[in-house]
Amino acid sequence: MPGSPTGGAYSTGIPGGNNKSLSRNTMNRISVSAMYSMAAEADVEVDDDLAKAQKRLRDLKSKISSQSKKNFVLERDVRYLDSRIALLIQNRMAADEEQKVQEHLDEVDSGDGQHLDDKKMTAYGNLFFLLQAEPRHIASLCRLISMAEIDILLQTVMFTLYGNQYESREEHLLLTMFQSVLSAQFETSTEFGSLLRANTPVSRMMTTYTRRGPGQSYLKSVLSERINSLIEHKELNLEINPLKVYEQMINQIEEDRGSIPDNLPRGVSPEVAAANPDVQGIILPRLTMLMEIADSFLSTIIDAMETVPYGIRWICKQIRSLTRRKYPDASDFALCSLIGGFFFLRFINPAIVTPQAYMLVDGVPNKHPRRTLTLIAKMLQNLANKPSYSKEAYMMSLNPFVENNKKRINEFLNSLCDVGDFYDNLEMDQYMTLSKRDFKINITLNELYVTQDYLLKHIDTLAPSDKHHLRLCLSELGSAPPQVPRKENRAIDLPIFSRWETPVQDITAQLMSDNNVTKNDILFQETKSIFVQLIRSIPQLADRRPINLANLAERAATAKDAMLVRKGIKVKEMLRELEELKVVDSRDNYRLMQEEVSAELVHLGNMKEKVSVEAKSLESVFKTIGDHNNYLRSQLEQYKSYLQNVRATSSSKDKASTPVGVTAVGGKEKKPAKSTVLGPYRFTHAQLEKEGIIMESNVPDNRRANIYFNITSPSPGTFIIGLHYKGRDKAILEMDLGLDDLLEKQKDNNVYLDLEYVQLNVPKVLALLNKVFGKRK
Repeated sequence: MPGSPTGGAYSTGIPGGNNKSLSRNTMNRISVSAMYSMAAEADVEVDDDLAKAQKRLRDLKSKISSQSKKNFVLERDVRYLDSRIALLIQNRMAADEEQKVQEHLDEVDSGDGQHLDDKKMTAYGNLFFLLQAEPRHIASLCRLISMAEIDILLQTVMFTLYGNQYESREEHLLLTMFQSVLSAQFETSTEFGSLLRANTPVSRMMTTYTRRGPGQSYLKSVLSERINSLIEHKELNLEINPLKVYEQMINQIEEDRGSIPDNLPRGVSPEVAAANPDVQGIILPRLTMLMEIADSFLSTIIDAMETVPYGIRWICKQIRSLTRRKYPDASDFALCSLIGGFFFLRFINPAIVTPQAYMLVDGVPNKHPRRTLTLIAKMLQNLANKPSYSKEAYMMSLNPFVENNKKRINEFLNSLCDVGDFYDNLEMDQYMTLSKRDFKINITLNELYVTQDYLLKHIDTLAPSDKHHLRLCLSELGSAPPQVPRKENRAIDLPIFSRWETPVQDITAQLMSDNNVTKNDILFQETKSIFVQLIRSIPQLADRRPINLANLAERAATAKDAMLVRKGIKVKEMLRELEELKVVDSRDNYRLMQEEVSAELVHLGNMKEKVSVEAKSLESVFKTIGDHNNYLRSQLEQYKSYLQNVRATSSSKDKASTPVGVTAVGGKEKKPAKSTVLGPYRFTHAQLEKEGIIMESNVPDNRRANIYFNITSPSPGTFIIGLHYKGRDKAILEMDLGLDDLLEKQKDNNVYLDLEYVQLNVPKVLALLNKVFGKRK
């Protein structure tokens, strides 16, 4: 969000700050000041260090917004293909279903594709301006569509319609839509316990919102270091489930002694395991350590409250406000459980449990740290919600952590809600929007057609009146075209504007008439803005303090640069006019204006530092999102390779469909087609270890140089991995692998492939197989 001036009679805080004590008239004057301050900050004619830093920051934000949308689309594709793996494995996929899968693997063609004529472009531009500027339509639509339809609408809403994730107007309009969605959710709820719990389009929308750039930035800055320091301790086992601890204990005894004592049988009940004194002795110190780690996570989150994105805090505020209105007798703990349900359950905990999916860590954490992170997330969840131990009774042992931190977490969740509203800022942004006609959104053809189709399906509910603007826009467009094939689904820059409102040519006059702002206020702020621009253009003129404004104006008016001359002459005339109006006085060297300009320069100086810090943080976020994009693309490549193997196998079966021994027409026996054996391809232990394919190895260090692996593909989709020792003819061990088995392991988040002597990383094995054999078919 843009900054605001500090100091002086017209100063204000950040958007949404605490301005309750200010009068409406004062607030209006402040918002005018803020507008001119924004203009001074973003002056395109200035090329100082601040302007360069701001341009770099804007470019980063634009790239993050664009990349976030690409990742969302890829994640949706991966989810869809995951759901089809079972059919692929069982070879029961129909031809039309196989075509759908193929479409999800096709790259989008950036060529010409379909074109929209000017009339259609204008009609779609009117429709999407209306949807963006009046969020209630989308809010209503989200409640009407099914879970199967929500993802593509979320793509359009979160990453296209309000896709500029760092632009205040779009962010505020999106939050206004959330307010409408949440209000309807609370109105229709019948039980307190069911609020925001179910997996609905609304809950999916809230989760998707947290995955946008600002949310990703917060998670990386707050949780990444804490999680990485934990997963460094690969062997730290903090398992507290008595049954698992018991099994691990007797496995260790068997390994050490060669047998299990008679008094420690396998397959005992959870109660027997929990009653074992040795198990209790193992668990007790682990409980203490778990509570210490959870406390450190909680402290980190609480200490970083001020860095939580404004939008997420504002949603928390709406949840609290709506709950109080719907259930006025609800306890503070009950209120906080709903807030925590959103903040922890949908935002914080998924990143703790699967940090690799949020790119907070490099690779998948090892088994023990992964389990510890899961336990930490459960502890935070129990802290933010009423604990339920019906399924995991052993978690009751961690109840002291919950009891000791109840007050602390409730204070945090309430403080999280203490942010101001943005309605005055949104009003200003809307004025600025109406003064322009160059607003565009980057949208694909299918996003246009699907949104139009959803709206038409529910038009009677969304716009019952024939004169409703939404109905008129849709009538002009007619029926929704069918979706185009993925390859033709190109993106277009769609200019959006309203056909019902005349652009405000003179925004100053509009602000004055609507907000009781005087001409003197406007003139003063505009004069200050030009002086700030001049100093940014020729900073040496401001070296002497106090700043000689008359001299500054004269120097600019007589400069060789035409732009400076124009501004210098204009500001001299404005100073004279202000003096005639008795707003400033030349006898005290325009002291009031001097102070305002100096305060604005201090603000801009501080702002440069903030911009640089923010840019550095966002560079890390952009890299993270880019890495995630590469990971998703590699997954799609694996699916593509698998689909090709399925087709190759299917084709081979078709050619050999006559069983051996059965006489075909013509009296000749048809022989099955032979598969081409690919490989073996050889890899050393060091090579696979370096590439992260070997996750754990039991091979002694002094023998690893003599170990190598041969990988062969006797038929499409099947592989043999052999572990060999130099000098020996036969493999020490061989494992037959099916590509479908590996994909199923990956689908179930089982990253380990056990080869007895080594454990391999499933996603990296898939990538290796795809790399080696995908090109040799």
